[in-house]
Amino acid sequence: MDIEPMDETDLTAWLTLVSTPGLGPRRIAKLLAAFGSAEAACAAPTSALRSLGLSEPMLAALRAPDAAAISASLRWAEQAEAHILTLADSAYPPRLAELPSAPPLLFVCGDLALLCEPQLAIVGSRNPTAGGVQTTRAFAAHLAGLGLVITSGMALGVDAAAHLGALETGRTIAVLGTGPDRVYPAAHRELAHRISSEGALVSEFMPGVGPQASHFPRRNRTISGLSLGTLVTEAAPRSGSLITARYAAEQGREVFAIPGSIHNPLARGCHALIREGAKLIDSVDQLLEELAPQLQSYLAQPAESAQSAQPAESADSRPSRPPAKAGQSSHRSSATPTATPAGVDSETTADLDPDYARLLESMGQDPVAPDELVARTGFSAQAVSSMLLLLELQGHVSCLAGGRYCRHFGA
Repeated sequence: MDIEPMDETDLTAWLTLVSTPGLGPRRIAKLLAAFGSAEAACAAPTSALRSLGLSEPMLAALRAPDAAAISASLRWAEQAEAHILTLADSAYPPRLAELPSAPPLLFVCGDLALLCEPQLAIVGSRNPTAGGVQTTRAFAAHLAGLGLVITSGMALGVDAAAHLGALETGRTIAVLGTGPDRVYPAAHRELAHRISSEGALVSEFMPGVGPQASHFPRRNRTISGLSLGTLVTEAAPRSGSLITARYAAEQGREVFAIPGSIHNPLARGCHALIREGAKLIDSVDQLLEELAPQLQSYLAQPAESAQSAQPAESADSRPSRPPAKAGQSSHRSSATPTATPAGVDSETTADLDPDYARLLESMGQDPVAPDELVARTGFSAQAVSSMLLLLELQGHVSCLAGGRYCRHFGA
């Protein structure tokens, strides 16, 4: 995704606001609403700023901003695949932008397009059981293979398992509690590099900012705000992942939890969430069923995605939502097709968008891999992945072992 380069003066004004101690997202939003732009807010009369609640220390910091930090941020953004998004940018993720506490700036390293893709947050304990790691990784791999972007916080334990599972079959976003140039924990340096190359690293904190306790709740709020829902796979009663789940509920997002043994202390956080109204999940199919209405609103635009597709992708063109890869069938919830819904036959495809009908026709009678469908239709891998996901949600196709798909025919 390309964005218009921002005027440096305007970007400097945004950085000035963000770097002013005490000016959080809500207060910056008030300034933008009052003055119309970051530049105008920075140049506003002192009396007008005081009337909006700015204290004397805030005013002093606004008039004498941290020039070194601002310069470092501008230099960071000159790197390849490094981007600074403001709330005013068209590339700013819309789900996050609708929140009153949306970060004024996002520092992104990697693929910008992923931020606007349908995402599922997967979070949990920093010290999970072996079973918790396995479950997390399997769910993440299956869901990423279906086209969902998996979003997490790159912490030890469940977060890392979610990122690694997603990278097996698809894409992932790591939201950081540090600046975009800092890796925390340090043990995840290699993982961070891989995510920036194959997904995206996202932070609301300026380059050079190290880990601080107050930053991680803000990171958690961004994780849930980017996502359609949050899945907690394993968590103790006081786990930080429960903060993410509660933010998700406050933001009107779905909250899911995987139950565990009553003898497992790391299942108690999930059980508490379920008692509070989170949806109990014990299979990928259940989760997809819950997300289906939101996913359909994302994916029911086949004409645009298909018409913009190239007949074949170059080596430099990476699909933002790749199809599942062969040889990773262990992440599927079932090795056999789901039951064919009554009435799903060739006549019902007449009501589909022509691109979807064309994709179904190209599947034929036998199981077929997504890359074969790319070759048969000329649609991009991203378009095929999105269309197959929607067709699966609507009961027209099923995903089999090895990432192949079969079409449903009426009896």
